[in-house]
Amino acid sequence: MLDLTGKVAFVAGAGSVAEGWGNGRATAVLLARQGARVFGTDYSDEALAGTSAIMEQEGHRNWAGRKADMTSTEQVKQAVDACVQRFGRIDILVNNIGGSAPGDPVSLSVEDWDNQMDRNLKTAFLGCKHVLPVMEEQFRTEGKGGAIVNVSSIGSMTFQVGGRVHVGYAASKAGLEAFSRATAIAYVRKGIRVNTVVVGMMQTPLVTHRLTKQLGAGAEDLVAKRNAVIPIGRMGDAWDVANAVVFLASDEAGYITATQLVVDGGVTAARPGAIEAASA
Repeated sequence: MLDLTGKVAFVAGAGSVAEGWGNGRATAVLLARQGARVFGTDYSDEALAGTSAIMEQEGHRNWAGRKADMTSTEQVKQAVDACVQRFGRIDILVNNIGGSAPGDPVSLSVEDWDNQMDRNLKTAFLGCKHVLPVMEEQFRTEGKGGAIVNVSSIGSMTFQVGGRVHVGYAASKAGLEAFSRATAIAYVRKGIRVNTVVVGMMQTPLVTHRLTKQLGAGAEDLVAKRNAVIPIGRMGDAWDVANAVVFLASDEAGYITATQLVVDGGVTAARPGAIEAASA
């Protein structure tokens, strides 16, 4: 099951904001464990080095990392070209770049709005822009296109998190999901599937590295508060996200396209107001 031997995966955002398992790092490593050759990018050399160290420890020799700003079309193209040069093809694209900043239309700065649109939406657009031609050519010559998985957030459905409005984050993540569906239909006859993993509250290094500083909260209190509002009883972790991504990228999901897989422990379905009681 979920054997990815022979496939090449391009993972944008393959590092982690701090030591430990972020969503991108776990996804890159799980893809390698399932047999894929993996090419990962991150804007941070340190973040990539952490992923590279794990790949080396686990003996995944078919791994390559490259520092890249995925909001830059030139750098994205260079990274895609480097992946094809190294591994010869791209069968899987994972767009896992994002970031949030609280604010309503008045309080949110124009800079923060633009930054969220760039990180949450433009990065996926550029990843697809430069990888889709590679997949199209593979479909034309081999009859095998590829699979694209974009990583979104329940912030696209809840709009307000922890009592704080996030208009830029909500709009950009909702846009990402619409972008995924539209792209899926545009390429459905070209052997390319496009789906979205919609992520809920996860216990990743992001919680202790950034959210505790933003909210002025202790890590233990913040984790307990987030766990308490989730119907399944706990936050998920990076492996919950990685498992969903790898499934949608695999041949076992070959009849699934233009859809969203929500990974949130039931919080959006069971308690629409629960997000307002937790932290972003």
